[in-house]
Amino acid sequence: MTTDTDTDTQTETDTDTETDTLHLRRLGWAGVEIRLGGTVLLIDPLENVAPLEPVLGPPRRPLPAIDAPTGTHALITHLHPDHYDRELIARLALSGTVGCHAPIAPALARDGIEADSQRLGESRGVGPLTVTPVASLDWRGTDSDQVAWVVEGAGARIIHCGDTMWHGNWWQIARDHGPFDVAFLPVNGVIAKFEGYEADVPVTLTPEQAVEAAAALNATAACAIHYELFNNPPVYVEQSDISERFSRAAGERGIVAHLMADGEAVPLATTAH
Repeated sequence: MTTDTDTDTQTETDTDTETDTLHLRRLGWAGVEIRLGGTVLLIDPLENVAPLEPVLGPPRRPLPAIDAPTGTHALITHLHPDHYDRELIARLALSGTVGCHAPIAPALARDGIEADSQRLGESRGVGPLTVTPVASLDWRGTDSDQVAWVVEGAGARIIHCGDTMWHGNWWQIARDHGPFDVAFLPVNGVIAKFEGYEADVPVTLTPEQAVEAAAALNATAACAIHYELFNNPPVYVEQSDISERFSRAAGERGIVAHLMADGEAVPLATTAH
């Protein structure tokens, strides 16, 4: 039975959740932290870079430590080790949930990680947040399943695009889930030549492509991720003048450009959805 006191308490809790602010922070590399009330959600957090060095080379700077209180949740876009830090995700899974696209759940299970798997377009609640995987495109095709994540809460909506390359799903994502307050987009436009995959074609978005993706997604702001940490010629070669090109392209498109340092908060000015 619900008492008047119970109702008052529930109403107060609901109001607190509805009026709280979504807090965003860019972590190292492609990592993003989302906080709403007491809920903490990390997307593609990265701490352990040693496994990456044989291919990507040593990082140009230390990564910030991951602040992950008990109960922190995580989402991963795909299984590349610069987005799926196996040791870190396993630790987070001990007290929080781990979300993934359904096809990679068996691989996580083999690593001892019980994941909440979702199909494209299937939404799931994480505390006061709603998370939904949407289409993305990996440069190795179906051999390396990849998704982007739409996250909504407190009247705000963001999208994290992993390390996608250009694809034709932007407009459908915008129709189904947009507009977005912030789109987190890779910008290093890397030329990668390893594992038998070699072509002089960027395998992640270039700075200009990232801005065009933000425009297609109907995003108010674009935050650059996945750049200026690894560069290992001739195996892994990122674009030059990334920050300048990203800012210039965004200005020409009327999109707010966020170039945040590791660990820095990302401004959020929500628009009506």
